[in-house]
Amino acid sequence: MDNIGDTKKALSPTELAELDVPKISVNQEILGSKKLYIESYGCAMNFADSEVVASILKEDGYSTTSVITDADLILINTCAIRDNAEQKVRNRLHTLNIAKKKKPKMKIGVLGCMAERLKQKFLEEEKMVDLVVGPDAYRDLPKLLEEVEDGYKAVNVFLSKEETYADISPLRLDSNGVSAFISIMRGCNNMCSFCVVPLTRGRERSRDPFSIENEARDLFEKGYREVTLLGQNVDSYNWTSGETEQKENFANLLERIALINPELRVRFSTSHPKDITDEVLYTIKKYDNICNYIHLPAQSGSSRILEMMNRTYDREWYLERISKIKEIFGEDCGISHDMIAGFCTETDEDHQMTLSLMDEVIFDFGYMFYYSERPGTPAAKKYKDDVPEEVKKSRLNDIIEKQREHSGIRNNEAVGKIHRVLIEGYSRKSNEELRGRNDQNKVIVFPKENHKIGEYVNVMVNSCSTGTLIGTVI
Repeated sequence: MDNIGDTKKALSPTELAELDVPKISVNQEILGSKKLYIESYGCAMNFADSEVVASILKEDGYSTTSVITDADLILINTCAIRDNAEQKVRNRLHTLNIAKKKKPKMKIGVLGCMAERLKQKFLEEEKMVDLVVGPDAYRDLPKLLEEVEDGYKAVNVFLSKEETYADISPLRLDSNGVSAFISIMRGCNNMCSFCVVPLTRGRERSRDPFSIENEARDLFEKGYREVTLLGQNVDSYNWTSGETEQKENFANLLERIALINPELRVRFSTSHPKDITDEVLYTIKKYDNICNYIHLPAQSGSSRILEMMNRTYDREWYLERISKIKEIFGEDCGISHDMIAGFCTETDEDHQMTLSLMDEVIFDFGYMFYYSERPGTPAAKKYKDDVPEEVKKSRLNDIIEKQREHSGIRNNEAVGKIHRVLIEGYSRKSNEELRGRNDQNKVIVFPKENHKIGEYVNVMVNSCSTGTLIGTVI
């Protein structure tokens, strides 16, 4: 999702910032004779895809389990966006194969973005898995599992130009019953030079708006109060009916979902600076239930580096978009970023331009990494990864410290104000405290009292840290 690098430290207040931590998906209410254990790594799109996979396998007789030794099938939904993520998955597969030796009939499969790139290594060279399935081939899982049962290795990494899984109702795994992801499109056409996503997820295709609306409406009727619309680049959502020639862009889709019910909160991720339009910004402003929060990856503050990254905008364009956001929302809009330290040929001057861009914007939080060359990308083919690792790490630390300072500034601005919060769960530190997020995507913690998960409450913020707001319900 435009979060790139090798070493990272994310200051996001959401759990999705923990990109290197697997999410174990389980819903014990699903009944079936065979047991599925599934872990997801990486971006929110992978978590959403795991819910599609679980739905497909439910129809094939699988229930889910959180206990590895109970599983008949283990699936690892992978992220290939950074070398560090790949190494974590590889180490995890070695551990799982130890469990398999104790239960030889157990099957192990790799899904997602690593599937295409490493299918030969996983299946033939290292012999760590029984099947490899790419992100557009999940419908084929039941047939592939039959091949595995017959003693064969199975693989399907075909990338589709049409697949959106629009007709599949995702199985909400480990759901809090409050917030859910909805994939609105798949793939990416941007071809940023550092990024493997176009290679692993294929070209952009948009899901029809009617199925998206129906999914959001169904979630609301089941008690969910927040949906996050997902895409590698949501602003490039562009659906056209072949029969009626009806067209819908992202602003139209946002409005469609917002109109379902004013109590349904709408978020989205991720935006691309070249595509986020004034129409989208004014649509957010028009509807109170569309959150005033935009994740707008910058990647660098240097126009020279941005050109080498093939980001298709420069520093001035990015800052103009930020100015427009602040013109429309004032300071009442949370803005976060992605930033890469140490891209090919980056100089101290380029690095200082990144820091100065951060000073000009004052982001609420960010996802920060140092550059990790990915095989097969344009950058790997065209440029030498020539910034020493110790320099990359030093520059990354500068960016992290700068963001820590800015997060403190932005959070302090929230102190003494009342925020509408959707309660999502308990505080990580105490079951006597609840947590939720405000409109700007900041986590707020407050005493539980008689309040319940799924409620909206008004919270007066009394204090803060760089990552959390602390308050009381009024």
